[in-house]
Amino acid sequence: MTSVSSAAISNTMRYQQMRMQADLVKARKEASTGKVADTGLALGGRTAQAVTFSRDLDRLNVIIDSNGLVGARLSSTQTSLGQLSTAAQGFLSSLTTATSGGSSNSLVGSTGDSTIQQLTSILNTSVNGEYLFAGTNTDVRPINDFAAGSPARAAFDAAFAAKFGFDQDDPAASGITAAQMDDFITNDVAPQFTGAGWQGTWSNATDQQIVSRIALNETAPTSTSANSEGVRKLAMAAAMVSILMSSNISQAAKDTVISRSTTLVGESLSGIGELQSQAGVVQKRVSDATDRMKTQVDLFERHILDLEGVDPAEAATRVADLTQHIETSFALTARLQQLSLLNYLT
Repeated sequence: MTSVSSAAISNTMRYQQMRMQADLVKARKEASTGKVADTGLALGGRTAQAVTFSRDLDRLNVIIDSNGLVGARLSSTQTSLGQLSTAAQGFLSSLTTATSGGSSNSLVGSTGDSTIQQLTSILNTSVNGEYLFAGTNTDVRPINDFAAGSPARAAFDAAFAAKFGFDQDDPAASGITAAQMDDFITNDVAPQFTGAGWQGTWSNATDQQIVSRIALNETAPTSTSANSEGVRKLAMAAAMVSILMSSNISQAAKDTVISRSTTLVGESLSGIGELQSQAGVVQKRVSDATDRMKTQVDLFERHILDLEGVDPAEAATRVADLTQHIETSFALTARLQQLSLLNYLT
């Protein structure tokens, strides 16, 4: 009697319900993802091939995402370099006008002030919390301010006082000759910018650039440092003009400052242009690498789909059938649970 009892039938149907519900979970997963629910069960010995393809696909997608961030950083770097070049060109125009006697010393000095402020602001640009011109020290402001009391300003003033025995605003400064000023610029000012005095006093950036992996077998330097020669020369020219053109030094010494600064700004424009060119080359490499990897991603996705893919229509039909069977099973189970020998006898 056990094999035909209502309890035995109910237990059998309960087991069938559990199995169909498990199958329904797998069927729904296959219908939503378009892939088999259990790769190992479906592919058997070819599972290793599918795993390899999936691993390579993930690596490519990670690098593509990383290249998106690298591209944004390079684009922002190009924008900042363009702004720096524009500031340098405006400064050069002011110096050229001053050379021909078309502007006052105070006006040229204010242009130097403006240029040094623009340079500091541009070089301290950050994207996603990382400073663009800091080299590998992306969490440190690359350029210090050049203001009264700052280390860079104090170093310049100290060098002037050590050289001449008085400061720039002393009446004795009017006796400084052009040759003395040229010597001061060459031997005392230049080392603060092109020598060891730059690091720490002016700059907190590193010479080392960020190297990013832009493809599975390719890397590229993807940052620019504030320690580049073009930046240093522009900072040197702007600092000299800012301080000395409004000081008490002689006009002959001021003419020397303008002449040397004009040369420096011209050289800095060439250096900034070279930085823009280098950044553009890296941008092109990153873009080309991303395009190649996207082609590889498409190829891997097709291979994975060939191995793990299911027919969407078939998967949807299986979900509908299993859902209907489970609903029918629930209904039958409810009817069976209402069966009772007492009800039959009565």
